[in-house]
Amino acid sequence: MAAPIVPAHHQADLPMDRLIVHEAPGDEAVPMDVVFVGGGPAGLAGAIELARLVKRDAEAGGTVGEVNIAVLEKAEGLGQHNLSGACVNPAGFRELFPELKDADFPFRGPVPGERVYVLTSGGSWRIPTPPPMKNHGNFVASISEVARWLGEKAEGLGVNLFTGFPVESLLVQGEKVVGVRTSPTGLKRDGSPGSGFQPANDIGARFVALSDGTRSGLAQAWQRWAGVSSANPQIYALGVKELWRVKRPLDAVIHTMGWPLPRSVFGGSFAYPMGDDLVAIGLVASLDAPRTSFDVHRWLQQMKLHPLFKGLLEGGECLEWGAKTIPEGGYYALPTRRQGRGALLLGDAAGFVDVAGLKGIHHAMRSGIAAARAIFGAIKAKDEGPDALAAYDAAMDASETMQVLRKRRNMRLAFKSGFFFGGFKASLMTLTKGAFPGWRIPSETDAEAPRTVEAAPAFTPDGKLTFSKVDGVFRSGNKTRDDVPSHLVVGKDVPGDLADLYANLCPAGVYERQGDKLVVNAPNCVDCKATDVVGPRWTPREGGSGPKYQRM
Repeated sequence: MAAPIVPAHHQADLPMDRLIVHEAPGDEAVPMDVVFVGGGPAGLAGAIELARLVKRDAEAGGTVGEVNIAVLEKAEGLGQHNLSGACVNPAGFRELFPELKDADFPFRGPVPGERVYVLTSGGSWRIPTPPPMKNHGNFVASISEVARWLGEKAEGLGVNLFTGFPVESLLVQGEKVVGVRTSPTGLKRDGSPGSGFQPANDIGARFVALSDGTRSGLAQAWQRWAGVSSANPQIYALGVKELWRVKRPLDAVIHTMGWPLPRSVFGGSFAYPMGDDLVAIGLVASLDAPRTSFDVHRWLQQMKLHPLFKGLLEGGECLEWGAKTIPEGGYYALPTRRQGRGALLLGDAAGFVDVAGLKGIHHAMRSGIAAARAIFGAIKAKDEGPDALAAYDAAMDASETMQVLRKRRNMRLAFKSGFFFGGFKASLMTLTKGAFPGWRIPSETDAEAPRTVEAAPAFTPDGKLTFSKVDGVFRSGNKTRDDVPSHLVVGKDVPGDLADLYANLCPAGVYERQGDKLVVNAPNCVDCKATDVVGPRWTPREGGSGPKYQRM
């Protein structure tokens, strides 16, 4: 048997020289006051709240004056790179739009009921819904539709929305972030300018909010550059999701645990009703899985053959497919501060996700609102000093978000002990509201977890109920041009067994092992960031690349 491999030993370093550029914005830079990098719930909520604060100040005869706000989104259109479950706690929407009713929000409908099952390969048994997972009063939604709705609200307030503009670098001077640089477009595969070449653009800003989602390279680079650490490193899961048109409606939100995931892998599945004939189904698994055969896409395809799901999906049609990583480290993986001179970390980029409760959207929106208020306070006070944005950390530390994360601070880490013992410890943590075990459970990065070499079992999709990774990429709407330069930074001397891990782990078929050589099919990438966690680094590529989700 081959010796275990440690992915971290072969992972390329974070390309700091590309992500952090020590330059002022160029002479032709676009001047802005505030830039939100990423058009998801966190960035759009922040832009909306800031625009409202500026408007109210003007109406009250204040002295702030005009504030130019921009949201930069790498997808061709808003929502096209946003993917989530999603069962939404409406608290973030209610705080941002107190004048609206729940019926006004872009939800598919209230959660009609919920069931939780433990699966075996051929059966299931229903268990009481764990308290953190209860969804009474929550709503089912499409995160893509949520992003587009929030974008319309932002535009109505005068926010500048720039889609198709990935941010490649933070521009810094001294200890302050002073702007961003976008990715160039139209480069040929060798990196030279092609016929449609457009150079990078610089955008100057007094404040830059990084709201670019899970596993943000910019956020990682900023933390390293600014010397910001956390008690535990961030850890991640990978989720793969499909949207189906079905013959009969689903009458409840369903969550499962157990099969097809091995007991050594933390995770579970979901099926959410998205309307009379639409169902979202997905599987999430932790990226510290101990075997090189780890393959969430394959597990999801197998899961659809289980009696609990097969009857629901048979005769239906798979409309969309997608994948993304989820930050799971929780309270102890949060950066010790989420702001510095000219910069803030929002939403998934900061790690504001409650894994036990399967919730992140309203926490992301709350972070955007708090960031906007801190930025507005700094602008009003004409303060761009080292503590200008300290109010952001103070607001989040005092928020319901932090209360929830602290109460569940060790819950995800408990499952490092395995499924059953982890479940027992998590129950004690729920009963004691986080007081048990009384100390921080330490963790390592996912890339540092050793992997036992194991061949992936054969699986042949039928093209009707189960699909290949290539089929999934097609259903994601990905039409990235074939001659785009590779945006994936691969480490040196990748052994064949590690190439197998990358090939199995990547849900989009980006990696192949040919002999002992790793082959990279970069245009397939759907920006899930999975291999960035344990292998090749993801970096921004030209705008509009990647998936084009519509109802995910």
